[in-house]
Amino acid sequence: MGGGSIPAAKPHAVCIPFPSQGHINPMLKLAKLLHYRGFHITFVHNEYNHKRLLKSRGPNSLDGLPDFRFQTIPDGLPPSDADATQDIPSLCESTSKTCLGPFRDLLSRLNDSSSSSNVPPVTCIVSDCVMSFTLKAAEELGIPEVMLWTRNASYLANGYVETTIDWISGMKNIRLRDLPNFIRTADSNDIMFNFLMTEAESSFKAFVVILNTFDAFEQGVLEVLLAMLPCVFSIGSLQLMLNQISDDGLKSISSNLWKEEPEFIEWLNSKQPNSVVYVSCHDGTTTH
Repeated sequence: MGGGSIPAAKPHAVCIPFPSQGHINPMLKLAKLLHYRGFHITFVHNEYNHKRLLKSRGPNSLDGLPDFRFQTIPDGLPPSDADATQDIPSLCESTSKTCLGPFRDLLSRLNDSSSSSNVPPVTCIVSDCVMSFTLKAAEELGIPEVMLWTRNASYLANGYVETTIDWISGMKNIRLRDLPNFIRTADSNDIMFNFLMTEAESSFKAFVVILNTFDAFEQGVLEVLLAMLPCVFSIGSLQLMLNQISDDGLKSISSNLWKEEPEFIEWLNSKQPNSVVYVSCHDGTTTH
């Protein structure tokens, strides 16, 4: 036999977003960028959204690629066939209390199967910052974890403080109405307030925190966060970076939980450039 060296296994990132559309999209973009840079990817949905994606995108939409695979874990909520976003406060409470065990078991299965399959051992976890139960699994299994804050940096800096606006380091001229509405509460037992405060504090335990923003846009806030967190990287804009990649395999992987209706795009494209189109929003307002 020849004396050639055995190729090193690919790094294997397990990516797990919070199970709602606005969190899945940026995590999937990051996963695609990591795959393009040579990572094997395991992308983790909750079972509910996995079913919704199969319904909206088709039965083969989550087949993935040989080195970009999809897995699921339960979220602890009762089974449902509704084609709608789950109740967010209930989902926050349930994921934080019930998902550690299933996620730990998934990591163990992936590592156990690495010796008998083409799946390399898990080398890192990329978790949504509001899925901090993953930190305990990472610690138990000795796997480094990176946490992705899917919103901008200011959201992390100001979303979990009291409403005295001048306490927010690195941010100027912030008004109460600029803060997320779920922290404007007088109830100290409010589920969302306490959940998000706990999740933000857990970011300090991550190996790295990455933010979907860029320095020139939020320099003051990033400087404050660098003093608070062990290691912070701004990596945005994810979409602009993804636009530079020509990979038909990756383009076939999507995350839209609702079935696309291309006839509406065709209708919009048929309108004159100066036409005004009024659209009714889900909250009852109208825009154009």
